[in-house]
Amino acid sequence: MTLIDLGQFALTALNRHRVRTSFSLVGVAIGVTAVVLLTSLGEGARRYVTGQFASLGSNLIVIVPGRNETTGTYPGVGAGVPNDLTLDDALALERGLPRLRVLAPISMGNETVSSGNRSRQVIVVGSTRSFLDARELRMARGEFLPENEINWTGQVAVLGAGVADELFPGERAVGRTVRVGDWRMRVIGVLASFGTQIGMDLDAITIIPVATGLRMFDRSSLFRILVKTHSSGDMSGVCDRAIEILTERHDEEDVTCVTQESVVSSLSSILGVLTLALGGIAAVSLSVAGIGIMNVMLVSVSERRQEIGLLKAVGARSGQILAVFLTEAVLISVSGGVVGLLLGRAVVSIVLWIFPSFPLVVPLWAAVAALATSVVVGVIFGTLPARRATQLDPVAALAGR
Repeated sequence: MTLIDLGQFALTALNRHRVRTSFSLVGVAIGVTAVVLLTSLGEGARRYVTGQFASLGSNLIVIVPGRNETTGTYPGVGAGVPNDLTLDDALALERGLPRLRVLAPISMGNETVSSGNRSRQVIVVGSTRSFLDARELRMARGEFLPENEINWTGQVAVLGAGVADELFPGERAVGRTVRVGDWRMRVIGVLASFGTQIGMDLDAITIIPVATGLRMFDRSSLFRILVKTHSSGDMSGVCDRAIEILTERHDEEDVTCVTQESVVSSLSSILGVLTLALGGIAAVSLSVAGIGIMNVMLVSVSERRQEIGLLKAVGARSGQILAVFLTEAVLISVSGGVVGLLLGRAVVSIVLWIFPSFPLVVPLWAAVAALATSVVVGVIFGTLPARRATQLDPVAALAGR
């Protein structure tokens, strides 16, 4: 019996029981579709997060008050803060750090920004002109914060695009006056629309001078200091030097210096494991589909006893009969796998059409693994019925017993 004969024989047998075969095929297709969708979501989440950090460039360093012993995690959570991170610290870093491109101290708080009878709650970011370069921002209208001393307490503001549109619909915001809490501020610029970046809606922020921000919220400690180097190769040396400078000033090492690369690597690893876990969970459904294939093939063996007896009577070997039933099981699983891949890809395309900003993608390894798993499922769960077929007595089988 050639491979072509084997395939034709299996296809003919499956065609005689279309409904039963179709249900088994659908079961495999659903399992493969689940694998494709869940791994696509996991991979999309990983690309989205790493893309958000990559949008800031590859040479960004974040310095925060408080020491975090775990490298690669996002700083500030659960870390003690024995000393403030002050504007004088920022000046010392600016003077002492080598290969420095920009340094942007940041204060932060929530406040109401209003104009006339319009108002909204926003995040108020205090910083310097360097913040524009550090966060890779662009201006839509007007100017960003002017080049002044770091401790300048000017009463000027740069509005996010969404804030400007809400407070001054259809009007020019630059040159107007807004109230930020109890402070009157002159609007000198409006940011270009950016949406959300690293968990912050840049369209819904207001930026003021950092010293003004500290006074506004009655704080002495900065929230962060952003440092950007000329190249990613400078980051390690700059981080080490920044810790040395601040340790000398504070008499203890009480800051955390985190490079963008370490955060991206850590998050990418975590989300990569999550993707694998999601794929593994979805693959369980393929086992359920495999049980369905086994049941179908067991019923098929029971109904085709006379056919099996005839094959044995004309000299078919046990291996050939085993191959016939395994081929049928594999055909069901492979067909279901292909249909599942096509269906999963179609659903991913629909989701991308609805949410174009989310980088949903079908990982090649997931598609190959899902199809390979469906084949393995067909072989494993088709083996028991096939072995039962080879063990039938030809005389009893011909008699229908």
